[in-house]
Amino acid sequence: MNERLVRATEKAGVWNLVLGIVALVTGIASGVLLILNAVRLWKAGTGLGL
Repeated sequence: MNERLVRATEKAGVWNLVLGIVALVTGIASGVLLILNAVRLWKAGTGLGL
């Protein structure tokens, strides 16, 4: 019985780690895209094209 509990706990820990990494990567990627779009809009609004 204890072995099943340990395996279940290990699997839950691994899934938590995987989902945390995915959430972190997604957050960083969306933040970078938001910053790039904001810079592009700011430059287009001030007439400083790339």
